[in-house]
Amino acid sequence: MAYDLKKESDVKEYIEKLGVEYRFGCYSEKKPEVCHLLGDYLEGIKKDFEKAAKVYKSTCDDYGYAKSCFKFGNYSFLGKGKSGSKGDAKAAYSYYEKGCKLNDSDSCLHSGLLLVSRSMPKEIDRDVPKGLEFLSKSCDMNNATACFYLSGMHISGVQKKPEEYNPQAKTDSPSQNSGEYIVEKDMKKAFEFAYKACELRNMYACANLSQMYARGDGIEKNEVEAEKYKKMALEMQDEIKKQQQTLSFQQGLKNAQ
Repeated sequence: MAYDLKKESDVKEYIEKLGVEYRFGCYSEKKPEVCHLLGDYLEGIKKDFEKAAKVYKSTCDDYGYAKSCFKFGNYSFLGKGKSGSKGDAKAAYSYYEKGCKLNDSDSCLHSGLLLVSRSMPKEIDRDVPKGLEFLSKSCDMNNATACFYLSGMHISGVQKKPEEYNPQAKTDSPSQNSGEYIVEKDMKKAFEFAYKACELRNMYACANLSQMYARGDGIEKNEVEAEKYKKMALEMQDEIKKQQQTLSFQQGLKNAQ
């Protein structure tokens, strides 16, 4: 049957039929990719977050479908899909970690960030080396945000927790700097990660890359390249603004109907 998607009645019928097809593909044919689409359908079309959460969780647990592990990790972190529920960072981390083991780059990014951040909930034990592994895996899978964070970590270095570092402690090492940092400052690595992130269209990485070329940080100073990446960052910024304006306009039209 051909649908006229300009007609409201046809749109409603098409959407309902889509839901039936997803349910059949998930529950009868047991296809994990279709189960995930059913979760997206329940979330995006029906706005039934409780049912969507259950579908994402079961698709991750029963089928090991990485994208569903990531989605349920997000739901757990936000407390979404459970009435009156607060976020559960520990549960979220377990699903992000599972998604990462199943090679989902976003899951690796989020599990890595939970482990390296000082501002995460107390349920998560900070583990920078392990977090670094997750972020590196995510970057290897061409996740621009992970590459950007890795660049930042090498720009400033990552210090140990204050209680783990005693500046008065005696050491046989000629330098105490290595005792202060879990991740050493390394501008060459910072440049390499920023370059990859920029190539993957991360606006902030391109801006940092421009500054590195301008100052000669981690790379030979080059004003031409500095200007090139500055221009790229500004162009990306303009693209994002246009996208936001378009979304705001579309939302305004929707609310006016």
